[in-house]
Amino acid sequence: MANQLDQIVEKLRKALDTRLVSVVLYGSAATGDHQEKFSDYNILCILTRITPAELRAVEPAFRWWREQGNPSPLLLTEHELKTSTDCFAIEFHDIREHHRILFGPNLVDSLEIERTFYRAQVETQLRTKLLRLRQKAGGLLSDKDALRQLLADSVSTFCVLFRHALLLDGVAAPVRKREIVEAAGRHFSLETTPLLTLLDQREGKVKAKDIEPEPLFARYIIQIEKVIDAVDVLAK
Repeated sequence: MANQLDQIVEKLRKALDTRLVSVVLYGSAATGDHQEKFSDYNILCILTRITPAELRAVEPAFRWWREQGNPSPLLLTEHELKTSTDCFAIEFHDIREHHRILFGPNLVDSLEIERTFYRAQVETQLRTKLLRLRQKAGGLLSDKDALRQLLADSVSTFCVLFRHALLLDGVAAPVRKREIVEAAGRHFSLETTPLLTLLDQREGKVKAKDIEPEPLFARYIIQIEKVIDAVDVLAK
């Protein structure tokens, strides 16, 4: 992958010249928890300005990057980077803590994230993801294969949010999903088996057909509800 990262940086530099300030790799590839089957290579590009001219200039590079199986890079101006941490507290917290600079100066180490916005976003995301999970499951309970897939697709997101719940409560949280689950289990008194089973399914360690999804779903959402309740009573 190192060669592809070098190539995308070079394509962006040629397309944007001095308008490109910095390129940052973030996400699972920067934390060491990347899984080829499920994970993308996520890139943040910081520019001096973003107008249709810049978007037109990067179109070939973006198209090439998507052809490699990755999402288009995120584009932010320097001003937006400094003023968006209240809206995207979780995302910028993760980028600040785990990143790799591919080009230019490191502008993310100094990002300031206010606890009030951070706590509110963690609770909002936990509740929103749980509501969506219930909503989708409501039309799938009779389809075991679809329910298994829904649960497996959701567990990575909840691992990320559990990690932030731990951090909010003053716990030095790990970054690998299994370690997050174990740490959350200890701190929030969770039953870890439902989440670990779903991680096993994602990683091919158990066959999906060997999992009975409805009782697993019932136990799974109870653990999510416990974490939500814990975040809800944290100092606001």
